[in-house]
Amino acid sequence: MSDTVSLCGLGNMGGAVAGRLAARGPLRVFDLDPQRVAQAAEHPQVTAVGSVADLAESDVVVLSLPAPKISLQVVAELAPRMRQGGVVLETSTVNPADVLAEQEICAAHGVGVVDAAILSGVAQMAGGTATLLVGGDESDVDKVAGVMGAISSTTTRFGPVGSGMAAKVINNAVAHAVMVVLAEAGALAAATGVSGSALVSLLSGPEAGLTRPLTHRFAERILQGRYDGGMPTEAARKDSALALAMAQDAGVPLFGIQGAHTVYELGVAEGLGRLDYAAIATLWERWTGRPMTETPDDEGVEG
Repeated sequence: MSDTVSLCGLGNMGGAVAGRLAARGPLRVFDLDPQRVAQAAEHPQVTAVGSVADLAESDVVVLSLPAPKISLQVVAELAPRMRQGGVVLETSTVNPADVLAEQEICAAHGVGVVDAAILSGVAQMAGGTATLLVGGDESDVDKVAGVMGAISSTTTRFGPVGSGMAAKVINNAVAHAVMVVLAEAGALAAATGVSGSALVSLLSGPEAGLTRPLTHRFAERILQGRYDGGMPTEAARKDSALALAMAQDAGVPLFGIQGAHTVYELGVAEGLGRLDYAAIATLWERWTGRPMTETPDDEGVEG
């Protein structure tokens, strides 16, 4: 592969990525904002170019762009001009379908695509502590391993093209949904005399409501399809109903917790009442026709 890497997009994250790549070696950059380009070009390893097409001289082109539509436009311009065997490394936040569309464009020209979603903020990227969630064909991932290593010291491979972006979207969805539930929990605590700091200590414990559902019920039950024993779904429904009643008494509106309660009602109605409440996952398996159980070989690989 060429020693020179190209980067398209010098926004807040792209600027931090540029700094990481320039520390590795020669870097060609392009952005529609001339001020950002001039700032990046102050680094002795950085060369500014005048168009997207000029980036195609490199065998690896990194994208850090603000919208999926822009990424597709850039890929459509780059792919016909890149050498066969080159790779587009997509770090912009897009959906898996967008990366697959990029792959379709690139495949027609013998160019690969790897998605490397950034699971960190700008400060972490600049400091070299960001994490990349990676999807792509193994041969393409290997080609850009050095580039990804310059961007981040931690990478996790999730599978085929698009899976890295899917992992980031899922992670963010969980974070945002949990934030709603935590706000509701805080409101319930304030209404019932539980201090916020005490609630934090409670929920932070390894056996508490934030950690246990992931480490035990998802990892040890759902992924292994093991639902015998444990806390029954009907008991979880009862506890959920108590929380709803307490919230009503305290005048605290609930949205996330109320929605979650519906699932436990469905689970009991579908015959899951005596199984561990992780068995609610089987509802989604029925609805989607896709099992969640997996073998160790299915897990992501950290690099």
